[in-house]
Amino acid sequence: MNLNTHEDRDQCLQRALLSLDGLSVGDAFGQSFFFVTPVIADQRLGGRFIPPPPWFFTDDTVMAVAIMHSLHEHEGIVPDWLAGEFAAQYKKEPDRGYGGTAHGILRAIGEGVPWKEAAGRVFYGEGSCGNGGGMRAAPIGAYFADDLQFLISNARDSAKVTHAHEDGQTGAIAVALAAAWMVTQHDPSAPQEHEMIRFVLANLPQTETYWRIKKALTLPLELSPKTAALILGNGSQVISSDTVPFCLWCASRHPNDYAEALWSAVSVYGDMDTNCAIVGSLVSLGTGQDGIPTDWLASREPLNLKFK
Repeated sequence: MNLNTHEDRDQCLQRALLSLDGLSVGDAFGQSFFFVTPVIADQRLGGRFIPPPPWFFTDDTVMAVAIMHSLHEHEGIVPDWLAGEFAAQYKKEPDRGYGGTAHGILRAIGEGVPWKEAAGRVFYGEGSCGNGGGMRAAPIGAYFADDLQFLISNARDSAKVTHAHEDGQTGAIAVALAAAWMVTQHDPSAPQEHEMIRFVLANLPQTETYWRIKKALTLPLELSPKTAALILGNGSQVISSDTVPFCLWCASRHPNDYAEALWSAVSVYGDMDTNCAIVGSLVSLGTGQDGIPTDWLASREPLNLKFK
């Protein structure tokens, strides 16, 4: 990928920032449904009533912001730097919704344990196959949309800092590939059905997430999101193979409508903030900045970006 000119680099960064906005608004939107009763959640879903502001984002956004800083400062993912940034942000705000495994890994890195050791020793040495790598990967795909080799290597590097298991890394690669497709091949004027999913599968390692994504090819986009989630998963297991396939199907169902995509994503419950973060990070690349409702963007708490 040629990033020799300031204009090219700025264009890549702008795409990644657009994806970050879609991700963070989705994350905060989905997170807000965890703090109400099931009755209120059902009422919001049924009437399409957006949650009252402010919407607070989770670790999904915190880690995605670290990804953006790496892209801005290093023009790619530097695992040692990223691990340190992840640990530093965790130390500042450990209550941002991190999962139990992430708590242990990031705390250990902050205490000086090398990230390879910290990530590699969980789950009896198999490493995590969680959905954390996927939740933060779309800005990488947007940035490296024109170079799949760089995209895949950087997506893998971004995930392996916390997800030593290959399937956790596959989830990150899948979301990054989907983001690249939205940048380079999405045509809002023509139906493209499952083309994004086919593109992802053509370039994806064949781990468990791959095979679950392949199931998504058999599900018509007219199917209800709840039915699709019964087959593909809704993130309730907090692993890549139970999260990423549905998110890609949902983004394929609503590639031109950010709000409807998020309503569909949150309607299946499960890991609502992560589902909405992934779906939002992809669909925003298809709709552009104007596709993210201004009141939704205003409801999300401000991002702590070191650059604009």
